[in-house]
Amino acid sequence: METLVDLSEILRNLALTAAAAVGAWLAWRKLGPETTQAGSAVFQATLARRAHVMELFNRSAGQLSDEKMEVRLAAIYILGEITVDFPDLSGPVFKLLQNHLTGMSADLEGESAPVDARAIAEVLRRRAADEFQR
Repeated sequence: METLVDLSEILRNLALTAAAAVGAWLAWRKLGPETTQAGSAVFQATLARRAHVMELFNRSAGQLSDEKMEVRLAAIYILGEITVDFPDLSGPVFKLLQNHLTGMSADLEGESAPVDARAIAEVLRRRAADEFQR
């Protein structure tokens, strides 16, 4: 009789283990679509943000040659912020700013430098300081 009780306890424990495993599997299956959907939503948001930043980059690149100083300065500072928020885009931004500085025909030394050239130098210096601190 004792053997029969031991055998029934073993069967009961195996059945409980199997029921727990089936329950865990069902819960995992139920969470699968929500997790996938949430991951997809995050991915879509990231793509939308990146597309917005690329639009800002393109618009700012075009505004670097604008006649108005305020527009050029805004473009420079927006490009600087892009390098902070998206470090992987800092290379193209800095190449653009360096080429813009190279193309300027004004004297770029000291206080006689144009305001936009000093702003570009400030953005480049700030990024170089950030790189040095890392």
